[in-house]
Amino acid sequence: MPLLIAGSIATDHLMSFGGKFADSLVVDQLDKLSVSFLVDDLEIRRGGIAPNMCFGLGMLGLRPVLVGAAGEDFADYRSWLERHGVDCESVHISSTRHTARFVCTTDAAMAQFASFYPGAMSEARLIELAPIAARVGTPDYVLVGPDDPEAMRRHTEECRQRGYPFIADPSQQLAFSEGELIRELIDGAALLFSNEYESHMIQQKTGWSADEVLDRVGVQVTTLGARGVRVQGRGIEAFELPAVGDVHALEPTGVGDAFRAGFLAGLAWDLGLERSAQVGCVLAAYVVETVGTQEYSFTPEAFTARLGQQYGAVAAAEVAERLS
Repeated sequence: MPLLIAGSIATDHLMSFGGKFADSLVVDQLDKLSVSFLVDDLEIRRGGIAPNMCFGLGMLGLRPVLVGAAGEDFADYRSWLERHGVDCESVHISSTRHTARFVCTTDAAMAQFASFYPGAMSEARLIELAPIAARVGTPDYVLVGPDDPEAMRRHTEECRQRGYPFIADPSQQLAFSEGELIRELIDGAALLFSNEYESHMIQQKTGWSADEVLDRVGVQVTTLGARGVRVQGRGIEAFELPAVGDVHALEPTGVGDAFRAGFLAGLAWDLGLERSAQVGCVLAAYVVETVGTQEYSFTPEAFTARLGQQYGAVAAAEVAERLS
């Protein structure tokens, strides 16, 4: 099952602040905001939406195809991903720009201030999907994640033209996108991923109601943070699934990417929507317990045991069969 994962490729610079940002903010003076926080530590980690998802899929035994643009400084990162089962042959390498960079500070309440330098990501719009499909086979899904906006538009349109089923995951780009672009990225998607806040932003910016969004996608998957996930769509019975319990949260960055990776793995294993969501929730739990988006590890036995503890023995047995 060829899975093409298109999105940003970046390096994460993650910092921790021991206090709360809210204690330093004056609500009626936010238009004059100028604050500085003394952070406790700095972690430089591999990141980017697409590699994070690809890493998770690789950890679950699949071989996803990474689609994105990076700089010539990508060599070490490429080696890391390839060692973890990711196909990097279709990554576009810029000769003039560095790989994109994500800089994020997280406070004691898990609130975050973040900024993003696009760098080579702006060249993702030069990538054609058809040559990739010719190399690996017609994709069962192309996930179009946050990336250069023109690249997202181009990938989505090519999927429509060539009949590739696509998954819309605009997430971080929603805040910077107009309604017209968001409508283009979502309309006709096999799946739509977002968190709860983003789902309301989609409605506000597109002018579509919640029902109208559902009319335009096959399945809508909405993550609810610590409450779990909601899945709904045309011709299916909507359901909500609780998140994994007994989680010691350290760093939330990349949790949504891990959930998506687990969910896609479940689809690749033909496990159905509920079981796929369970796999996604367990993979997300490993990430939130680790600093960095690709620093977690597990054995198949540990993964299925944790899944079984949360969602039952039948679920664990079905997933164990695929992982083995």
